[in-house]
Amino acid sequence: MIRRPGHTREWSLAISLFLFASVPTLASPAFDPRGHQFIGFTRFGAFEKSRGERVTEVILTSREIVSRIKWDQLVASWNAKMPPGTYLKIEVRAMYLDHATKYFTMGLWSENPERHPRESVRHQKDEDGDVSTDTLMLRAPCDRFQLRLTLGGENLDKPKLKLLGISLTDSKASVEPLPPNRLAWGRVLDVPERSQMAYPNGGALCSPTTVSMLMTYWSRMLKRPELDHDVPDIVKAVYDPNWRGTGNWPFNTAYAGSYKGMRGYVTRMSDLSQIEDWIVNGIPIGLSVSYDRLRGRASGGSGHLVVCVGFTESGDPVINDPGTSKNVRKIFPRKNLAHAWAYSHNTAYLIYPEGADVPRDRFGHWNSWTSHQRIIIQR
Repeated sequence: MIRRPGHTREWSLAISLFLFASVPTLASPAFDPRGHQFIGFTRFGAFEKSRGERVTEVILTSREIVSRIKWDQLVASWNAKMPPGTYLKIEVRAMYLDHATKYFTMGLWSENPERHPRESVRHQKDEDGDVSTDTLMLRAPCDRFQLRLTLGGENLDKPKLKLLGISLTDSKASVEPLPPNRLAWGRVLDVPERSQMAYPNGGALCSPTTVSMLMTYWSRMLKRPELDHDVPDIVKAVYDPNWRGTGNWPFNTAYAGSYKGMRGYVTRMSDLSQIEDWIVNGIPIGLSVSYDRLRGRASGGSGHLVVCVGFTESGDPVINDPGTSKNVRKIFPRKNLAHAWAYSHNTAYLIYPEGADVPRDRFGHWNSWTSHQRIIIQR
């Protein structure tokens, strides 16, 4: 049983939240999050520090965090500098009025999987929920959670955590589409085209190929050749042996965000107008979609990653689709992308430089890097 005081207090944490300054406080009943919320941390001084099972481990535990929404799905993503021999473990537990769940492991991350695991954790299912590779799925919705991070190394070195992002989803929410942002119509970003089919086992490489295209775009924009990596290099860095492939969402964004000055994280949005907001600001987005739905087929499966690089003059999305051998850049009907993207609850890879001019966050679905907000914490 979790003991709670008779009232809550707002504790101002020394952390950056990925919320825009004009967004109401988290307690505001008038704010409509449209089924999703993103909470991000770039500072961890307010987390409680303790020693781990090993002398070289440090554990950081957050206080109880209260969300805007009742959520039943959670995706954690992270960016960290990983010196040789270091490792990171990310855990989260949901907290109900009558009990707390166990800590679910959202990922094990290291710079060298031969020395320390870099993998998702299987067989975590219990009466409260389960982790499907990278997504915590609860049986009953919740509005509170707690984070626990284990940072370790073989000597005095520890991972340097740059970013921890938590994407929350009410999978039962239903929202009406917003009006399109027509400023994006007729704009196409010069993202290089790469096909996953050019590589061995190419049929399973859509995610690292998507990351390769996004990183190379920024390599050229920033004149930073170290950001341009071919797909096989990224495959080695994001392969998840327990998923038996390279489709673990946070692993792909963690790779991108491991580079100096870069951010990479997973979030979920409400509709295509929010993609348009990013295109207007010159930032392409990786999208998790259904391959078949994108092509107007009836099948609901076939998970796939693509890059949205812009929109036609009439508002149809322009997509770099790595799942084709030729003509990677394609135009799909707007309704097809909306239906295909809904397959993943509108999951997106946001990869961009720390100083990029990102769009205004109207609904708390990503960070603007321009403000500090307070979150409600339960003692």
